[in-house]
Amino acid sequence: MAYEIPVTQARAELADLINRVVYGGERVVVTRHGKPLVALVSAADLERLDALDAPVEEQVISAVSGVREVASAPRERQRFGIAAEHRGVGPS
Repeated sequence: MAYEIPVTQARAELADLINRVVYGGERVVVTRHGKPLVALVSAADLERLDALDAPVEEQVISAVSGVREVASAPRERQRFGIAAEHRGVGPS
C-alpha cells in the first residue's frame, strides 16, 4: 500500500519521504489536486519495474545465462556409480 501526500507537502518533507522509501520500504505517491502525479520507489523496486519492461527475448537470454552447466557424462557416471554405458545399436 502506498502512502499518498500532496505535492506541496512532499516538497517540504522530501528528505523524510526519501528515508521512508529507502529505510522503511514504503512507496510514496505524490498527488496534485487528489490525483496521482509521481511515485517515489526504492531503487530495487525500480529495477524490478524495468525488468518487467524488458523484451521477452532479453528475459529468456537472462534466464538461460543463469542456468548452470550440466556436468559431463563421466562425472555423472562417477557421481552416481553407473557402470554401464550405452554404445548404440549395432552388431556385437
